Amino acid sequence: MEHTVNASQTRFFLPEWHEQWGVMIAWPHHSTDWVDNLEAAEQCYVELVGAIVGFEKVLLLCQDAAHRQWIETRLTQVSIALSSIVFVEIPYDDTWARDFGFITMTTDTGLRLLDFEFTAWGGKFAASQDNGINQILFQQSLLAHCATESHDWVLEGGSIETDGRGTLLTTRRCLLNPNRNPDLSESELEERLKQALGVSRVLWLNHGYLEGDDTDAHIDTLARFVNPTTLVHLSCSDPADSHFTELQAMTKELAQLTQPDGSPYTLVAIDIPPPIYRERRRLGASYVNFLMINDAILVPVYGHSESDQAALQAIQLACPDRSVVPINCLPLIEQNGSLHCVTMQIPKGVITGDA
Repeated sequence: MEHTVNASQTRFFLPEWHEQWGVMIAWPHHSTDWVDNLEAAEQCYVELVGAIVGFEKVLLLCQDAAHRQWIETRLTQVSIALSSIVFVEIPYDDTWARDFGFITMTTDTGLRLLDFEFTAWGGKFAASQDNGINQILFQQSLLAHCATESHDWVLEGGSIETDGRGTLLTTRRCLLNPNRNPDLSESELEERLKQALGVSRVLWLNHGYLEGDDTDAHIDTLARFVNPTTLVHLSCSDPADSHFTELQAMTKELAQLTQPDGSPYTLVAIDIPPPIYRERRRLGASYVNFLMINDAILVPVYGHSESDQAALQAIQLACPDRSVVPINCLPLIEQNGSLHCVTMQIPKGVITGDA
């Protein structure tokens, strides 16, 4: 395993629309924070897995053999084909696969899987087991043919977006937060991002946040590339909403960004859903926390038919060649995340023999 970047090696950070083998998820269990809402969370995961296997496969992390058997029973009860699921028994603290999962590069010598430090968003929660997941996965025969690379600095998958043409989009509020990499300046961190991810430029947002989010403004709750020229972003049209000022400012920032050739990105605004509260706490509901898979896009919905439908229609217009599949993610936002947060795509070719 390499621990340093080979400067002479050409590498490319694969965008989410690159052809996929499948999606990695970690199923909730009694030792995770889902314990008080486990039934609802599991129902969400059943719906999610059922949607994914209609298009590709699932790498499903489970706690042990008994947990696997329980999950298999849940899935077969609703006629989900287990042949499309690869189970791996592994210890984990929680289920946020987007942030602890490996990040895949293509290089001139083949696929390379990158493992970064994961500290549960600046040490907010226990994460020692989650931080070790990739190293255990790298020992599995499923990934044996891929080169791997470890980095001793913090980076979460939900904090970065790429246009697939050498551009990285992120937020200063997250990546430059002193709870992540306090010893790195912006220029030092930017250079590390360029070297590790093979990008040629980094676009930084100063504005944008989501109330109820504990990631310090992950970009995947705020603005997402759906192709090299189009950004789908969260917006707010209600001046009385706590998000109004920040999201209006973020929209202006996005409008000023340019593609590598100097032309502006096409922007698709999706209004934040009406506030959802649990015990006086607003939950972090965002429609842009969607997941792109082969031929489809899975979109989180939150039980508000008018705003849900408006979001689905906007995303369908932005992605006319994909099936748009709604997933009820109300249980997920009760734990401060949503659909993209609990998934990590696995590009085609990563899994040995594309099992």
